[in-house]
Amino acid sequence: MAKKMIDTPNLDELEKGPWPSFVTGLKRLAKDNDMMVDLMGQLETSYEHRKGYWKGGTVGVFGYGGGIIPRFTELKDENHQPLFPEAAEFHTLRIQPPAGMHYTSDLLRKICDAWSDNGGSGLLAFHGQSGDLMLQGCKTEDVQRAFDAFNEMGFDLGGAGPALRTSMSCVGAARCEHSCFDEAKALRTVINNNIDDMHRPSLPYKFKFKFSGCGNDCVNAIQRSDFATIGTWRDNIRVNEEQVRDYYKAHGMNDLVNDVISKCPTKAITLVSSDKFQASEHVSAANLGDGNTLCIDNKNCVRCMHCLNVIPGGLRTGVDKGVTILIGGKSVLKIGATMGTVVVPFMKLESDEDFEKLNELARNTIDFFAENALEHERTGEMIERIGMANFLEGMDIPVDPNMISAPRSNPYFRSDDWDEQVEKWNEYKQSSAA
Repeated sequence: MAKKMIDTPNLDELEKGPWPSFVTGLKRLAKDNDMMVDLMGQLETSYEHRKGYWKGGTVGVFGYGGGIIPRFTELKDENHQPLFPEAAEFHTLRIQPPAGMHYTSDLLRKICDAWSDNGGSGLLAFHGQSGDLMLQGCKTEDVQRAFDAFNEMGFDLGGAGPALRTSMSCVGAARCEHSCFDEAKALRTVINNNIDDMHRPSLPYKFKFKFSGCGNDCVNAIQRSDFATIGTWRDNIRVNEEQVRDYYKAHGMNDLVNDVISKCPTKAITLVSSDKFQASEHVSAANLGDGNTLCIDNKNCVRCMHCLNVIPGGLRTGVDKGVTILIGGKSVLKIGATMGTVVVPFMKLESDEDFEKLNELARNTIDFFAENALEHERTGEMIERIGMANFLEGMDIPVDPNMISAPRSNPYFRSDDWDEQVEKWNEYKQSSAA
């Protein structure tokens, strides 16, 4: 017989309003699950006292040094017995998901059955910020049994602690016309070759890879990963003139100006009279059929994706595709939230050799981080402390004018040795082209 439900007036407040609440899901599980009944009691106490009552510890499975997040209750009675014994241990297993989060319905059912049949609470989260499939709520005695069940299905533990974390890639070319590289292959290449740093934590702090197929960055790589690989292109935006005209006919001049032209961050999109339009190798154009031509100056395009999103099919990515790599993104820690800084403006990612170069850069970045970061310091904070110039020198990456984290706001600059620097840059570009 299931335990009697605990009164939870504070949690009940979270069910009010128009949006779904996790509390409703907890109550549904609690109807025949004593662990969830006591979990709600623990949470209600935390909401009442405005204090979390979980502490960490050491819980693991054979052969792994990470992947389990231990949680032990601190709520005890006068005899030092847990107030909510069924949830006194509520550990989380981090499981690596398929690249791109591709599941079949049958696999999802097997995941749910394996979790509930092997000591799990039934509570799952798809997915954590690092991409993990989060299996929340398991006692110490059941952790190994639960992991074995998932391992037999082909799943492996993800990362936890000061380690390489489970990676994320967007759904990519499977469903998105903007994809500029094979996101799933990039993820598996990098993670499979560096898996030891995930399963046996030995880094100063966590390190995250994320892979987005275009500048829309659907997995938040630029602001949430130490090493962000973002799809891009370096030729002209492709134009389907007929579909651009269809958009124009359906939406009119006001929407074209207000939703497309004026929203371009670098003013690369203009509207010119068709009789004054002059073709150029750097300009993508669409004749709107009313005496006006929509022009895109690709030299000033920063691949923000806005116009491609507003006119899908009419405007498309170029064909000379590759990736931009940014380093140092993270959420709030020591110096606040930071976005990644460009360190490789463009890299082709098509052949096996290209993917090996990506993995080599990833491995070198992890090694540099391991040797130079302080304890509990992310890559971006390390770079902030030692300076980007020192990071690039240590990584043997040549300085590039495109390596910016934000546009320069000061209109003045020092021109000392400027000619020499330009000469070095031209020599590097020529050697790269060769």
